[in-house]
Amino acid sequence: MKFIFKWLLRLFVLAVVLIVVFFLSINSILRVVIEHNIRAQTGMDAEIGRFKLGLAEPTVEIQNLKIYNPPDFGGTPFLDIPEIHVEYDRAALAKKEIHVTLLRLNLGELDIVKNQAGQTNIFALGLKLPTKKSGGSNVAASFRNQTGYDLQGIDVLNVSIGTAKFIDLKDQQNSREQTIGLENVVIPNVKSQTDLAGLEALIVLRSNGFFNSLVDQKKSGLDVLKQLGL
Repeated sequence: MKFIFKWLLRLFVLAVVLIVVFFLSINSILRVVIEHNIRAQTGMDAEIGRFKLGLAEPTVEIQNLKIYNPPDFGGTPFLDIPEIHVEYDRAALAKKEIHVTLLRLNLGELDIVKNQAGQTNIFALGLKLPTKKSGGSNVAASFRNQTGYDLQGIDVLNVSIGTAKFIDLKDQQNSREQTIGLENVVIPNVKSQTDLAGLEALIVLRSNGFFNSLVDQKKSGLDVLKQLGL
């Protein structure tokens, strides 16, 4: 009887240790899972410097997220995002809803790459969001189909954007850089892509025609931003 009790005690201690190790390493596990999912869904490698899922409070923090182009575009950097900070309504999750109370996004650098074959990454990689109808309902429907949750919107969106680069792998003389320089632009009550029209226009003004020069002149700067998913 004592023998069985000792083994039960050992199993109990082992279970406690495993639980502690799991909670101590859960952020590292989730970081690797997210990197893998980005790779699986986009074909691009990703690195996350730090991931933190708040257990006591409903927050998610991602720091130093870097996404790289596939080999067709030289494996060059694509996105450098120093910070993504999300605060959400935990009660909404029980109703299969995502209600974001605060989303702070710092896009440090966007690299648009033209490869040796003359293809441009933002168009060749199919990064455009679903075409919106009646105020962006298709985006919400796509989110629901992919996650099983209804996207209720973002109470406060805080956006910072650093620089945009164009890299021509065939002729480096065509490469250039444009400072966008937006810091802590706040947009309240974002429920569809139409609510971002002011941000899109502001980016176009700050870009000094940078995005227009990358595509056919028939397309406006707003068209290019929509292609980028902004």
